Amino acid sequence: MNRSRTITAAILLILISSGAIAQVHDTVRKISSATGVIIDTVPPPPALPGLFADPNIAVFGKRFYIYPTTDGTEGWLSTNFTCWSSSNLVDWKNEGVILDLPRDLVWAKQRAWAPTIAFKNNKYYYYYSANVNIGVAVADKPTGPFTDPISKPLIAKGTKRGQMIDPMAFVDDDGAAYLYWGQGQCNVVKLNNDMVSCDTSKILSFKPPGYNEGPFVIKRKGIYYLMWSEYDTRDPRYSIAYATATSPMGPFKKAENAVVLKGRGAVKGAGHHSVVQVPGKDEWYIAYHRFKIPGGDGYNRETCISAMHFDKDGNILPVNVLLKIHPVKLK
Repeated sequence: MNRSRTITAAILLILISSGAIAQVHDTVRKISSATGVIIDTVPPPPALPGLFADPNIAVFGKRFYIYPTTDGTEGWLSTNFTCWSSSNLVDWKNEGVILDLPRDLVWAKQRAWAPTIAFKNNKYYYYYSANVNIGVAVADKPTGPFTDPISKPLIAKGTKRGQMIDPMAFVDDDGAAYLYWGQGQCNVVKLNNDMVSCDTSKILSFKPPGYNEGPFVIKRKGIYYLMWSEYDTRDPRYSIAYATATSPMGPFKKAENAVVLKGRGAVKGAGHHSVVQVPGKDEWYIAYHRFKIPGGDGYNRETCISAMHFDKDGNILPVNVLLKIHPVKLK
């Protein structure tokens, strides 16, 4: 018999004979971990070192990128944005500060939250929350530096009900671009071709059941998936749900089994996500934050990545937040 199996069997016999049956399961899992068997009870380490939340994951060329919120201050008073890049989705390089509110903006100095990025017109357009407004910046490279082309918010606070935060830019197959955002309700508007302006009179607002914040849209096989975060980011129940439509403007119908990502075990407050598709493949990954492990809360969060799968009918399957991902090579 294999030596590791002999040891495992011996430990099981001791535990059972001593009446410690309740401890058997956990002990076997620890031994399995030592022998290289994949286990799903211990959370994987965060993707990024340190405290980062609201990650927007993207792929440009042969690299993946994450654009997060800098976390770790009560009240979320961060003042700048960083960019991280990776060639394999596992090993991440800090590309430094790409937008600093006090230095680069004339209309906001703090509350730098929840960015997103889109590529069009051979430029990179970076949308972000700043002091509860939505701004836009532009650069020639995904790592910046980004500059403010309009010197004012793109979507100012008070434009619609709820907070004007959590932007998400989606460029469709025909080149049309849409901006989604909003806490309390979801808003969407078609961006003008310049990507730095829109007609605010044409904003469509709606609220799927359970919607709170953090909208994100993907398109797969002609179906538009609107995903969002439910509950509050300080709530351990924070989670991700979705709805589908045949148009980027909806109407969106919430899925029957809509919650696809939530906390489990030591993972709490898992939400505010983004999704990336490996180019040329039906292979998807979801980036999100969770309470820092150990001792985290809604102001101390860390960024994670998990695989995301669909069933044969196009439904998003529940994401295993305890399963470690493997390196992904881009061609």
